[in-house]
Amino acid sequence: MADFTFVHSADIHLDSPLRGLDRYEGAPTDRLRGATRGAFENLVRLCLDEGAAFLLIAGDLYDGEWTDYNTGLYFLSQVKRLRTASVGVYLVRGNHDAQSSVSRSLRLPDGAHEFATAKAETKLLEDLGVAIHGRSYPKWDTRDDLSLTYPSARPGYFNIGLLHTCADGRDGHEPYAPCKVDGLVAKGYDYWALGHVHAREELRTDPWVVFPGNLQGRGARETGAKGASVVRVEGGKVGSVEHRALDEVRWARCEVNAPVDGSADDVVDLVRLALEREARAAEGRMLAARVVVRGVTEAHPTLSRDAEKYRNEIRARASELDGVWVEKIQLKTRPRVDLAALMVRDDPVGGLLRALQALRGDDERLLTYTRHFKELVDKLPKEYRDSDDALRLTEAGAIRSLLDDIEASLLPELLAGGQES
Repeated sequence: MADFTFVHSADIHLDSPLRGLDRYEGAPTDRLRGATRGAFENLVRLCLDEGAAFLLIAGDLYDGEWTDYNTGLYFLSQVKRLRTASVGVYLVRGNHDAQSSVSRSLRLPDGAHEFATAKAETKLLEDLGVAIHGRSYPKWDTRDDLSLTYPSARPGYFNIGLLHTCADGRDGHEPYAPCKVDGLVAKGYDYWALGHVHAREELRTDPWVVFPGNLQGRGARETGAKGASVVRVEGGKVGSVEHRALDEVRWARCEVNAPVDGSADDVVDLVRLALEREARAAEGRMLAARVVVRGVTEAHPTLSRDAEKYRNEIRARASELDGVWVEKIQLKTRPRVDLAALMVRDDPVGGLLRALQALRGDDERLLTYTRHFKELVDKLPKEYRDSDDALRLTEAGAIRSLLDDIEASLLPELLAGGQES
């Protein structure tokens, strides 16, 4: 069995429309919308530079229901670059691909193979001694465990499973093609190349079961380095698995703790420093940042009263940095008050604080609310549910965060210039 290298990618979402950018004045719309293509070109370049034998795409190459064949033609042009260098391409359809008319009708060139939807199939690369097993989604909302239809490992080959799945289940991801990791391991494969989860995860290392994460972050919920995995096979075994950052635009969430005794101007200075740190970490990429300012601080009344002024000041300071765009600024500070003393008061303020505190610590009640809210959330437009600004009412942690916001918003009003002045 020969030594070789392959690249494992997933969730490319080529030409993802990134809805909602138009509402941001001054947003670098063209650069953001071109980021998925730039990241894909980085992926192709990585395959060429590493001398990869083949590229795996574990689903969601495309991004749902639209019929722009320029997207498909662009993909074919990049595949041609790989084929010129004898790099094979093997892919399965995920839930987004199954919705796309582009993926259903586009004919792939020689050297690229899309696995069938009806059942799992195996592609043998005899010169390398590799068996790639895969199955595409037959429909976008596939809820069956597709891994059950995959064959056992083929003796004498390096076996790879290519699958788009939620695996054991992941918060924030639809439960498509669910499976058990122990079930994957039982197949006897050497490497499972998974897709669907947008955060990188190594679920197992013996054998390797890997989500590489998506190739390019598409919003403020998809922060940090995004890219693909370079896998080196030596003597029929995985020698190494390395993550390589390939994103064109780096999304970051800048969390800033306001100083207790600080002013609103001090907060602006701290945000500038945080953005500088994130810009350095982006290593020359464009930085798209969401700023969140938290903490109990003397600056709260000023920030609350003149919120738009200080948001504009933060944007102005950010504009002084090269390649930095601030997507949103959330001022979630709280007034500097003695909460313990307020909580025991026999008035609406004390009653509110006690009720919020009790609810925060009542997991059973929070779970009950999430179940009730799910009926409401399911009725909301999918575009809203998928957006970064959507309220995560089906997550207990999100409801706790909303309770904090309610407390911070109502306290100054209820105190009416009392202890916060």
